[in-house]
Amino acid sequence: MPLFIPALALSLTADFAPPPERRTEKETHMVAMSDGARLATDLYFPLFGQGPWPTIFARTPYDKNTEIQAPLWRFSGYAVVVQDMRGRFASEGIDRVFIDDGWGLPIDDWPIDRRLPGRDGIETLEWIEAQPWCDGHIGTTGTSALGIAQNYIAGTPGNGVDCQWIAVAFSDPYSQNAYQGGAFRESLVEGWLEYQGSMHMLPFFESRPRYDALWSWASPEQRIDLVEQPAVHVGGWYDIFSKGTLNAFVMRQNDGGPGARGKQKLIIGPWAHYIGNYYVGELFYPDAGFGTPFELAGSKDEWFAHWLKGEANGIFDKAAIAYYQMGPTDLEGPWNEWRPLESWPPPSAPMAFYLSSGGRLAVRLPSSGPASTSYIYDPNDPVPTIGGANLNIDMGPMDQSSLEGRSDVLVFRTEPLVDALETAGEVLVDLWISSDALDTDFVVKLIDEYPDGRSILVCDGIFRARYRDGFERETFLAPDEVVPITVDLWSTAITFGPGHRIGIDISSSNYPRFDVNPNTGEPIHRHTHTAPATNTIYHDGARPSRFTLRVSP
Repeated sequence: MPLFIPALALSLTADFAPPPERRTEKETHMVAMSDGARLATDLYFPLFGQGPWPTIFARTPYDKNTEIQAPLWRFSGYAVVVQDMRGRFASEGIDRVFIDDGWGLPIDDWPIDRRLPGRDGIETLEWIEAQPWCDGHIGTTGTSALGIAQNYIAGTPGNGVDCQWIAVAFSDPYSQNAYQGGAFRESLVEGWLEYQGSMHMLPFFESRPRYDALWSWASPEQRIDLVEQPAVHVGGWYDIFSKGTLNAFVMRQNDGGPGARGKQKLIIGPWAHYIGNYYVGELFYPDAGFGTPFELAGSKDEWFAHWLKGEANGIFDKAAIAYYQMGPTDLEGPWNEWRPLESWPPPSAPMAFYLSSGGRLAVRLPSSGPASTSYIYDPNDPVPTIGGANLNIDMGPMDQSSLEGRSDVLVFRTEPLVDALETAGEVLVDLWISSDALDTDFVVKLIDEYPDGRSILVCDGIFRARYRDGFERETFLAPDEVVPITVDLWSTAITFGPGHRIGIDISSSNYPRFDVNPNTGEPIHRHTHTAPATNTIYHDGARPSRFTLRVSP
């Protein structure tokens, strides 16, 4: 019997080969853009039928020949188009990292060459629509860079796309990719550019640490009202772009164009950038595959069949959202499970936890007199990164306890919980700070401390003090000036179990996840020296430092 199955498969392939007028199952076209650059574009025909067919389109910087899922869509009756982005692999032109993927508005200050930004995705879609094998129904798909390319397509009016399936993609390149909290995401940006062979673009990123007109132009979030596509947004709680996944879903669902509003779906699991894994960081999450969320919210097959083939398959009878509520892996309970939902976030109320003397966290405002905790941050001895929302270094929920004995890491904890506490939504940390340096960073990690002493990272964030008046300008600190800042830890969905402690760790570095602040106020990566900084966190009734969780009833 095992020998019969391959023979049967070969027989079926021979009996149902594509008709003679389709000479091959795959064709490669060099599709010309308006500036003359030709982009290598593979076309896969369906195995059956004469066409025209609905079409699935993806653009990639990772070599179109490695997109092994593309030929599989032929079995479902779709023509498939996969394209190497400009300057990548078989495509002509100069690689400028997404600059040529969008709407092509003219801005004078461009890196690498003086050519204005292109509209490669849109011009390729125009080529697809003009082909006799396309029936006019087009969906886009892809993960990471391929998802980012879809966000740029969606922000361009008249793109001809019927629906999208977008996974782990940013919706704002400044705050979610290059400069989180004003700090350069060093390991992500440099590691990705180096892997791509695109280090020629690093000076461009380094030269624009402030939010400016170019970053605004390049942000899909600035064009949400122009988006008309239904889309499924897939992400992970430990993904490098988790905020982008949530923002894109919420903004399109509520504020998109008429074709987008109310027609978005969200699937977000206990994953880092490589979605669908059961093991993430140092934890194992049960039922972390795609089976249950597809049952709750619908599968990719159902999504494309509904929008591209017109099938009445009940895709919108299913939930708008399937999200994974994480929780302790050492206890059984109503957590570590998928849940359906219709809008984000789930019903909840804000609950504040106040920093108090002695490393305590309390739900009551401190009532004592002036109180603060100081530490010395030395840029030459940064706190090393252990886990978190990373791409090319260790990622996910990892134990931070080996760092908590450092003198430059402040540790605050609640008492052990008597009952479970469930939270889902954004995590914001409001701190009153001062420093004897012109500029410095504040790093905050939300911690789930297990009874065995492990301090498991839930989510983290950073804030560069010079941007406390906005990311468009720099305002340096006066010596020992006490000012408020807010550190955005993005979002999570986790239940803290009985016997666990909720905690936060505060420091001024997390390297190489973020670049090291030299404390001198000099430009990024162009500092001439470093200086230690004495940084202070205030936690009294007049200057209450706290963090806020969205707690379920």
